[in-house]
Amino acid sequence: MPHKHNAGKRHHIPKAQFTVTNWPEYENGLKQRGSLTLWLTPEAIALWKAAARTTPGGQARYSDLAIQTCLMLRAAFRIPLRQAEGLMASVISLMNLPLTVPDHTTVSRRATTLPPLPRIPSEGALHILIDSTGLKVYGAGQWLEEKHGVRARRDWRKLHLAVDADNFSIVAHTLTDSHTDGPSQVGALLSQTDAPVAQVTADGAYDGRPTYSTIASHGENITVAIPPRATAVEGVSPGPPGQRDRHLAMIQDKGRLAWQKAVGYGKRALAETMMGGWKALIGARLRARGFAGQKTEVAIGVMVMNRLLSVARPHSVRKQVKAA
Repeated sequence: MPHKHNAGKRHHIPKAQFTVTNWPEYENGLKQRGSLTLWLTPEAIALWKAAARTTPGGQARYSDLAIQTCLMLRAAFRIPLRQAEGLMASVISLMNLPLTVPDHTTVSRRATTLPPLPRIPSEGALHILIDSTGLKVYGAGQWLEEKHGVRARRDWRKLHLAVDADNFSIVAHTLTDSHTDGPSQVGALLSQTDAPVAQVTADGAYDGRPTYSTIASHGENITVAIPPRATAVEGVSPGPPGQRDRHLAMIQDKGRLAWQKAVGYGKRALAETMMGGWKALIGARLRARGFAGQKTEVAIGVMVMNRLLSVARPHSVRKQVKAA
């Protein structure tokens, strides 16, 4: 290993340790996540069948709510559509309801035409954490490799999330192809939030004056906590220095660690935690084959993720290190 001879002389930062303060509530919530106690409210039963059409065309049998319910079951329990159809049928049978369940083919077809889901309400000013991750898609390349052992290039999608730093919930999302960069989605994420934004925090990949301009156009007095790149230089435009220039000056004066503590950059780790939770609870692969269905699948996953987090959310605090 390079420089291993001097490893004992280096400054080692001990790994931070955390403890969960609400462990009994969190443990009960984790058990409740796996509960099969399902129930349909009277409002859902009344809206299960599709309303009569007023325009030419065939009459749908099931409402958008019925399709969304089946998709949420598929995402929550990570089961195929056929198993979700059987699970929904068993619930209706146990409740003795005069309803039918949409078959898996109907759910798959209607998923590509579902309207946008309602926005997530927020209270007070938001501290938004932005990050992105890759999701696998099952395509021809993977089929060729499994069937014939042929190495082929695989495609994937990029999921962009905006996380509320205060209550650890997803407030906005977008899904793009693998060639779309993260900074180009900042405006689309901020436009999905109705509440005022107090601060936007992201990693160094989002650094750049276009990102600052996009955030400034969304609202005034929004604090931006994005670490400048190592090669960043101050702007030459006249007038008082902007936030990015002030970040550069503070880093040069007090160091990067002091800057991170001053702007609260440590909360950005919650965005990475959300990405890990998504892949553990929702999955690291998209099941839908078309891009429209994949967007609906991600929107349903956001609803399920927020619902699961509302049931069980740990409250962890950092342990205090005793001085030797």
